[in-house]
Amino acid sequence: MDSCLFCKIIQRAIPADIVYEDNATLAFKDIRPQAPHHYLIIPKAHLKSLNDISADNRAGVAQLLEVAARVASEQGIAETGYRCVVNNGRHAGQEVDHLHLHLLAGRPLTWPPG
Repeated sequence: MDSCLFCKIIQRAIPADIVYEDNATLAFKDIRPQAPHHYLIIPKAHLKSLNDISADNRAGVAQLLEVAARVASEQGIAETGYRCVVNNGRHAGQEVDHLHLHLLAGRPLTWPPG
């Protein structure tokens, strides 16, 4: 999608500090981190939200969690713990209409989050 911020990052039209990439997924540092380690993990295929998951794309969505575990391991935060969050829709805090998973770590995280 031409107007999607994350699609522009995938296309390299907007710079990002990329920490992982494969044929279907991209992970990069959040520009407004909410923890010492804050990464966004996105599918390269444009999906607006969790509401767009179907039988045709569910494998790519599951891959987001696999990549989260890999990034956590590569960044040295897997053993101390990390949180994965998906905000779905405006009331949940989703600001970019492209499905994305937040990976947060590097400090004790409280519950409930907000």
